[in-house]
Amino acid sequence: MGLTALIVWLAIGAIAGRLAGLIMKGDGFGLIGDIIIGIAGAAIAGFILPKLGIFIGGTIVGEIINAVIGACMLLFVIRLVKR
Repeated sequence: MGLTALIVWLAIGAIAGRLAGLIMKGDGFGLIGDIIIGIAGAAIAGFILPKLGIFIGGTIVGEIINAVIGACMLLFVIRLVKR
């Protein structure tokens, strides 16, 4: 993986994590936490959504939407466990 791909991954993770934090009415986990949540959410969505028959375009916007969906699912589970 090149440096450019790594930067894109981190940017998508940060954007997705921040958006998921706003959607789920949370304060977020800071920049590093948002990036981790966003990247983990992208991995979760990449695994679960195709199994459900949901395919979102392969563009950057599609990847961000995918990652946000996965990050929201992850935040939902995290908040259930924290209670």
